[in-house]
Amino acid sequence: MNLPNKLTVLRVALIPFFVIALMLDFTGHIWVALALFAAASITDWFDGRIARSQNLVTTFGKFLDPLADKMLVMAALVCFTSNGWCDPAAVIIILAREFMVSGLRLVTANAGVVVAAGIWGKLKTAFTMVALIGVMCLEIFFKHTTGIFVIEEILIWISAVLTIISGAIYIKEYWSYIDPSK
Repeated sequence: MNLPNKLTVLRVALIPFFVIALMLDFTGHIWVALALFAAASITDWFDGRIARSQNLVTTFGKFLDPLADKMLVMAALVCFTSNGWCDPAAVIIILAREFMVSGLRLVTANAGVVVAAGIWGKLKTAFTMVALIGVMCLEIFFKHTTGIFVIEEILIWISAVLTIISGAIYIKEYWSYIDPSK
């Protein structure tokens, strides 16, 4: 297994530890969760950069990398919803888009076409990871107050809007594979 794939596997392996740290109430638990989430997020940047620059792109990486991103982000969003840190409606929108794009990838793969992450998908993922880090930082430094909740909601809803835009772009680009008139 090459280094980019090891980094992707590490990202997946960090998820349960992140969830445990975020959901258990012990001194500094959000700090621990933040560190784990940040480390996992950074592996996303490094694995892609190394894979492309050293020509180490693999089928395994194409499969697991986007799945690892979705697992990490959705784990955080579900925990945030459980903690009352974000609107469940935004989480449902983001989750629905992820299922839609995953389904689209399955359909196109059946036709021998790989749906690569576009710039909007990458922007959505990067912004969402930064927004989730921002929410944890706000919770660490300001606790859950009304003013802070509004800022957290803005961050999560910007992620939801980027999610909708990137999903619509994927649908438009690959519509011919799912066109119900065919």
